[in-house]
Amino acid sequence: MRAAARWASAHLRAHRAAAVLIVLATAGITISLLLATALFAYATDPWQRAFTQSSGAHVWIHTQGGAPAGSLAELDEVRAASGPFRTVRATAGLQPGGSKATLELRGTPHRPTTAAPQITAGRWLDAGTDAGATKGIVLDSSVARAMWAKPGDSLVLSGFAKPLRVVGVADTAEVAFRAGETPGVAWVLPATLAASDAGRDQRGRTIGLQLIDPADTDYVVQRAVTQLGADQISDVSTWRQAKAEAEGDNQLLARLLGLFGLGALLAAALAVGGAISTRIRGHLRDISILKAIGFTPSQVVRMFLALHLGFALLGVALGALLTQTLGTLIPGRIGEAMTLWHQLPEHAWLPLAISGGVVVFIGSATCLAAWRAGRVPPVPVARAAVATGRRLSGTTRRALGLRIPPALVLGWRAAFHHPLRSSAAVARLAVPLLLITIALGAWATLDRFAAHPENAGLPAALTARSDTLSDPALRQLLTAQPQLTAYPGAEVQALVPGQTGTITLRGLGTDARPYPFSIVEGRPAHGPDEAIAGQGLLDLLDAHVGDWVRMTVAGHPHVLHIVGRSIETADGGRVISTGLDTLRDDDTTLPAPRPDFYQLVLHHGADPTAVRDTLTKASAGRLEVREIPNPADQLSAVRAVSVGLIAVLILIGLAELSTTVSAGVRDRSRDLLALRAVGLTPRQITAVIVSATAFITLTAALTGTALGVLASQWLINLQGHTSGWGTGIAQRPGLGILLLVVTVAVLVAGAVSALPAARAARRRLADSVSDVL
Repeated sequence: MRAAARWASAHLRAHRAAAVLIVLATAGITISLLLATALFAYATDPWQRAFTQSSGAHVWIHTQGGAPAGSLAELDEVRAASGPFRTVRATAGLQPGGSKATLELRGTPHRPTTAAPQITAGRWLDAGTDAGATKGIVLDSSVARAMWAKPGDSLVLSGFAKPLRVVGVADTAEVAFRAGETPGVAWVLPATLAASDAGRDQRGRTIGLQLIDPADTDYVVQRAVTQLGADQISDVSTWRQAKAEAEGDNQLLARLLGLFGLGALLAAALAVGGAISTRIRGHLRDISILKAIGFTPSQVVRMFLALHLGFALLGVALGALLTQTLGTLIPGRIGEAMTLWHQLPEHAWLPLAISGGVVVFIGSATCLAAWRAGRVPPVPVARAAVATGRRLSGTTRRALGLRIPPALVLGWRAAFHHPLRSSAAVARLAVPLLLITIALGAWATLDRFAAHPENAGLPAALTARSDTLSDPALRQLLTAQPQLTAYPGAEVQALVPGQTGTITLRGLGTDARPYPFSIVEGRPAHGPDEAIAGQGLLDLLDAHVGDWVRMTVAGHPHVLHIVGRSIETADGGRVISTGLDTLRDDDTTLPAPRPDFYQLVLHHGADPTAVRDTLTKASAGRLEVREIPNPADQLSAVRAVSVGLIAVLILIGLAELSTTVSAGVRDRSRDLLALRAVGLTPRQITAVIVSATAFITLTAALTGTALGVLASQWLINLQGHTSGWGTGIAQRPGLGILLLVVTVAVLVAGAVSALPAARAARRRLADSVSDVL
């Protein structure tokens, strides 16, 4: 036991830097995996908790005002119902001319028991105090956050003579508010709802259905449409949509952390296994002596395993400690995720399971290399008895004849003299470089969204609408602005074939001025009945470019020919777009040919904030102008995460590089006599060792970056496809960035190997002779 401890102590002194790098890399891997788990919980748990606490509804059916929505509660698959509620659509704002939001007001005399709103601020409606001169309203938390509304504020609503006072804010498990897409939910007393002078087209009914089996969601929607009639259904939302939107970008960030954490874990395991194998080859004589003095093969194996498992345990403990103590202090969503995770029941055991999994994975990777140490014979084999290396190749001899510096030629031969060993070193170094390239690809894609949103499905930066300006006046106001081009648009909810859900049918642009969609497949829509679709819609309908699809809007069928696919970041890509002329011609039931909004495409160099302020001032506050959300802004945390992950991968690469350097120094030390015999100076011998390491690193860098570019394209497009945005969003890292990565890797390899190589070149000849035996 004492001998093993002394050997471990000597080993640590000889390889101190490599041990520190492995420990730090393992800590970084543990941190990234723990943060990924916390983000997954943060993405899913708030919605799941709200759904469970409120006894949420799986399906919400929105109908016309005269539809018998209450009859849906009698369906066999329904356990309980929330409503039906009479509803009114209204536009609300904290002050005239300020930021506005569309609300669906639901009239209810008491708090529902099924899909019960969970009050987070203020109180619920009270018939005694909220039905007087100042009427009360309770807002869903998502729309309250968007409007910066809180209990005590007054809301100005269209159709109401007097403002309503916000008395409460509540969480729900319904689809959250999205400006211009999904209205926010609000609750008022029935008497308050009756005071609205909204027209018939703004009135309706809403009912929430809690199902016995959530798997019956699509079937229940189909039965509801059949029972009430397609012309009576205005919109349908399900628990799947609400959950997917609640998870949103947090789940993407968690996937990124998890992917790189697992990739870094694989790279670390390969680095540890390679380090053990290299050290075994360098200490064959020491291992033979240990066996000669009585060590059994199992003791030798346990000695190597204990040492490297100790590194793993130290790194895991350090990573877990830093995550648990400092994780909640990280700004942004990651810190919020850690705070929430600490409150969940699974936090008691999940960190231990993840930490144990990291140790077990690294330990299993070291077992094979340690097993080789147990098979070393107790009597060392003289190296002269081993088969000699191959003679110089023809290419090497010709290179020497061309007066290429001998250090480069011999360094190239030394790097690839043992093909299997060299290939393993290249592969171990290429893995962290591959993952770094993938991270750079994700960064480049975000830069593409930020710098060139028109190429990523976001040609318009602003959207404008007005309830008080006439369409000619609004068009004249927008046309007078030299910094933009305005495209009229309208959106309606349409029932998909099979009537199991709704999609967004959108009309943008006109035949005379078509909207500049980001087409990645097919062609733009030009003729009548032609449309382009998002990937989410194609997946939902199992359709392809070139197919004809049928959908229903308020009982009126639309048959459109999909001629292209565009990148769609809204509504999970479940959008089909056509010209506004086609949308109006196909549906004469729509109230008027007035556009619902205008999409504003800014000219190069125009600032969205300045344009918005100019339009608001020119319209005297009667025009509502909003910036269209850019995914690059919502995923800004990815940049910080990428920097941290790249740092972890650099540590792993440095650990593997130290192994490669030590192996090269050991192999060249045995050739020291021959190199001096042919006339090489110590400086040239140093250059041979440095160039050998640089050639291996150069090969690994070229391989890793090339494979990383392909892998990043595939992974990012796969994420785009599964999210409904569609493929074609991936952006390769710039050639200059890739060349910089390769150059830095080679320079670092040369710098790391310079000092050990110089020491080896100046060794005494007697030491070199002893290494040959």
